[in-house]
Amino acid sequence: MLMSSSPAELGHGSAKRKVLLIYLMTSLGVAYHFENEIEKTLAHAFEKIDDMIANEHDLYTISIFFWVFRTYGYNMSAAAHLRTTRDYIMDEALSFTMEHMESLAGRARPHLSRLIQNALGLSQHWNMEILVAMEFISFYEQEEDHDETLFKFSKLNFKLLQLIYVKELKMVTKWYKELDFASKLPPYYRDRIVELHFFVISMYFEPQFSSARIMLTKFYTVETITDDTFDRYASISEAESLANSLERWAPDKDMDTQPDYLKFVFKFILDAFKDFEREVGSEGISYSVKGTIEEFKRLVKSNLDLAKWVQIAHVPSFEDYMEVGEVEITMYATMAGTLMGMGYIATKETYEWLKSRPKLIQSLSINGRLMNDMAGFEDDMSRGYVTTGVNCYMKQFGVTKSEAFKKLHQMRVDNDKIVNEELLKIKDVPKRVLKEAINCARMTHVAYGYGEGLTHPEGKIKEYIIALYIDLIRL
Repeated sequence: MLMSSSPAELGHGSAKRKVLLIYLMTSLGVAYHFENEIEKTLAHAFEKIDDMIANEHDLYTISIFFWVFRTYGYNMSAAAHLRTTRDYIMDEALSFTMEHMESLAGRARPHLSRLIQNALGLSQHWNMEILVAMEFISFYEQEEDHDETLFKFSKLNFKLLQLIYVKELKMVTKWYKELDFASKLPPYYRDRIVELHFFVISMYFEPQFSSARIMLTKFYTVETITDDTFDRYASISEAESLANSLERWAPDKDMDTQPDYLKFVFKFILDAFKDFEREVGSEGISYSVKGTIEEFKRLVKSNLDLAKWVQIAHVPSFEDYMEVGEVEITMYATMAGTLMGMGYIATKETYEWLKSRPKLIQSLSINGRLMNDMAGFEDDMSRGYVTTGVNCYMKQFGVTKSEAFKKLHQMRVDNDKIVNEELLKIKDVPKRVLKEAINCARMTHVAYGYGEGLTHPEGKIKEYIIALYIDLIRL
């Protein structure tokens, strides 16, 4: 269906059909099987875009064109959730459509109503690809004119992915249980191996990244244990000893006298990175582990800086807080860890790019920080944790909590636009690396869209996990 005529021979009609097909394939989670064919098809179709639009009077088709071309990196005039800082009219379009969709949701057929509710909750652009596919397959089945071949293929593909994920989860759970955190650590840490694997799927859901997902789940575990140790348990002297030892990548002079739990955390982190080194070293790309260790050290320093402020209930200026908080929210380290599992896709230059603090990743980090602080605000306050973006903003600008929330939400919206803009502007970074950046944003949207998803996974995150790992799709 996709290659029925060569891309160069595309007329308006066949170009339109193929763009609509690419939208369905992407939404159903099968587009990754046809990456090269899709690239060629879109490159030729984009040359004819003016003619395609001139002859098209159906708004649905036009909006699909926008979505597909923007999603694949073609800078076409905008669609609402993909809007950049210059797409002013799209702000109006977004509020107009959302208002009408809300009233439509109550009147539409059940399967369409469910799709509308999902889009209003979290748009496809900011949602994890696997969740989009899960929701879209059941919607597509109810569409009277659905293509039976495409539908069957997407169900088979989804079942294959589910079986792979369950197999991976068995492996990482075995690794996690053998480490025996429960007997080695006081009960301060979040016991979340399943949730971590689920969030890893946001970064790469395709079958060929199976070993990368296993490695990244281990890396997320390292990040979580580190974060909880600094954030929820260690005294300042313990935190300093751990940070110094990790900076040197060897025990500091005080590590010998530290409690056993801290020695265990330190050893666990070093052992995990030895594992990563073994895994990627065999491919001759050990620079990726070095680059990830560098980012991890920066993350640890920010953990310590924040812990010192928290200990004395210091509320710094919003700018000072964000400078530390943007790193502490782990986006840079997470991107480095994600790239580490991707083999030759992630080049030395890619790590240099990450180190240069590009605007794209900075915007993701700001958003991650703000979403975390807003979603976890009540939880933080209940445990006397006052050093948060919300409190810093309220104190500096003398505003109420609800005014601060409003302002921080607007910052988030503006940063989403910058992310979209940067994805279209950056040309010297591999496309797949840029895709990891948007996937990082998607993970954040899912994690914080319904509360603090890793700390309190009950509710929406639990529903997703049951649907993905337990209720396997029926063929």
